[in-house]
Amino acid sequence: MWLKGFISNHVNMKLLKTCVILLLLTVLFLDLLELHHEENSTIVPNKVTSAPPAAPPAAPPVPDDFCTFKPLSLADAEEERLLLDSIAWPESPRPPPFFSLNQTSDPAHSTFIILPGRGGVERHIGDQLEVMIQMYDFQGNPKKSGGDVLLARLHNRALEAGVAGQVVDHLNGSYSAVFPLLWEGSAQVEVMLVHSSEAVTVLHRLNREHPDRVLFKSLFHSGSISDTTFCNVCLRQTNQPQCNYTDLRTGEPWFCYKPKKLSCDDRIKHRRAGFNVRLKDKEEKLFQSKVNLKVFIHSSGPANVTVLPPRKEQPTVNQGGGKPGLSGYYFHGVWQSLGGTKVNQFNSSAISQCLKGKVVHLYGDSTVRQWFEYFDASLPDAKEINRNSPKQTGPYMIWDNAKNILVTYRCHGPPLSFFNTPTSELRYIANEIDGLVGGTNTVVVFSVWAHFSPFPIELYIRRLQSIRRAVIRLLNRAPDTLVVIRTPNLRGLTPSVSLGYSDWYALQQDKVLRAVFKGLNVRLVDAWEMTLAHHLPHNIHPRRPIIKNMIDILLSYICTK
Repeated sequence: MWLKGFISNHVNMKLLKTCVILLLLTVLFLDLLELHHEENSTIVPNKVTSAPPAAPPAAPPVPDDFCTFKPLSLADAEEERLLLDSIAWPESPRPPPFFSLNQTSDPAHSTFIILPGRGGVERHIGDQLEVMIQMYDFQGNPKKSGGDVLLARLHNRALEAGVAGQVVDHLNGSYSAVFPLLWEGSAQVEVMLVHSSEAVTVLHRLNREHPDRVLFKSLFHSGSISDTTFCNVCLRQTNQPQCNYTDLRTGEPWFCYKPKKLSCDDRIKHRRAGFNVRLKDKEEKLFQSKVNLKVFIHSSGPANVTVLPPRKEQPTVNQGGGKPGLSGYYFHGVWQSLGGTKVNQFNSSAISQCLKGKVVHLYGDSTVRQWFEYFDASLPDAKEINRNSPKQTGPYMIWDNAKNILVTYRCHGPPLSFFNTPTSELRYIANEIDGLVGGTNTVVVFSVWAHFSPFPIELYIRRLQSIRRAVIRLLNRAPDTLVVIRTPNLRGLTPSVSLGYSDWYALQQDKVLRAVFKGLNVRLVDAWEMTLAHHLPHNIHPRRPIIKNMIDILLSYICTK
């Protein structure tokens, strides 16, 4: 018995030691695997990033929500919640542990088909054209979930005609695109994949976890001492003190690290200082030009239809006769309104006549600065003032003494990705509007969107709420003031641009902008549809034919007769 017990205990001890050794080896292996994963997850792919000359000060670990904002009023907080719900994007299935491009949306395998018309084979002006799109992955398997970013348009290049399509996500890998038939002759369908649903998941995460990936610096100067520090809306906490430049009237946040030898009051210039984004392993494959980034999808059948004149029993499509939800379309290169103000054409002489006695204030980013430049070139008798103002930011002013025309431009406040901007010229639109008297001869135009893309959408919502409050105050004291808003537009995308300024970000902003100002006495210039429906390539700064049509809409608002 004694010997049997000894042998039994000895065997159990050996077994226990073996188990302990195996457990230690397993833990060591998992630690090495995790370290390898962490190293891969912080790789900065050379093809999709531009590294800054220097990194911001090292920061201790912080939670993902380090970008926090001042609490809102109950009404604004509820509106923010509803807005966030309204732009909620379909979630893609969680990717497998080891990323594979094979299971993601592939435009080369995907197809669309024109569905048969309800009234027979013939298509007539006033009918509706419907297209079914089916997405497939890189292995040729049909996708089972939605969330891809698709654009659709119907056009005729010879007629310089085009209209945007309304895309519906069925959340099962299939989508519909619907178009009104508005001109006689050929109409060709184009469908484009902007981003796969998997790429959208990455873009959403970047705005949540890396809202400081666009780097900003400020120059501080006093006497013989100069210094630069990093700045941002979302500035990570470090041991370095911060300067708080939050606007006292609007509450708009902005922070800089404090220079060691200078005061926060010594800040004199603001500039963009680079772009620094870290993708997880192989995520850069989701943003490849000519592969899965703004790539056309082919038709599995005919891609065009022939449109006949309206049926005898059907009234002719005219202003206001289009499908609800669309603002207009191009015909012979001219924008035709659907359900809005009739758009007239204005040459240089007509512009001068329309603006006679008017004051036009343009606020915002470079997409509305284009409008100022158009007016500057179209009003030959106007004199430009403030020629020494910074090229990108202004302020600018042109004055026609004979016709009493004044047109001004000023950029919006930070975040602002311009270079060498004097901090004295960083003004918030709400504060500028509050300084206006307004009235029958005053026109206020603003465009604010492009510089907000890399940040949480909450920042954009709060900026719009601030501007809306100022617009309401202006219209209360001067109800005859004309307020016009230029919406976001499509832009050309490269892999690196996509990671901070994707069309998906602009699409979300476009939805929020329309919702925030819905019901107010303001007018829109629908830059989104105007860039989608036109045959010219997408560009952050649309080309002159599109700008000319935008100006014609603005002037048609100003001069309705």
